[in-house]
Amino acid sequence: MIVIVVAMLVIALGADDETTTPAPTDTTTEKTRDSRGERADLISFRLDDRSQAGITDIWVVWTIRNSSSEKSDYSWDWEAVGASGTRLTNGSQLETDVRPGQTAWDEYPTTLKTVKGVKLNITSFDRTAGL
Repeated sequence: MIVIVVAMLVIALGADDETTTPAPTDTTTEKTRDSRGERADLISFRLDDRSQAGITDIWVVWTIRNSSSEKSDYSWDWEAVGASGTRLTNGSQLETDVRPGQTAWDEYPTTLKTVKGVKLNITSFDRTAGL
């Protein structure tokens, strides 16, 4: 049973787009989204600095809009790169059961100490049909 599940995951993830691209922002245009295929469904992925009173509190925040005709699951890997080109942190995110035309929003904490000069990149992205 475990072998079947692992095989299914390998097959499903085999079509990942392994290129590194800058994360989308809220200002992405419709024309740009159309030219990127499934990845265009990730309409916003950004850092949100909530730090105050000397306490660091930085989150990644995203918005997914399902432009397909079927319920979808999304998974993507990302990295945060400093101004010198050094990768500061990375992670994987998952958004599941997004219905056609539906928009989903979520957030996740990071270990970043600052957002100054930090650039987010999407290192892989996959959309699969939801069950």
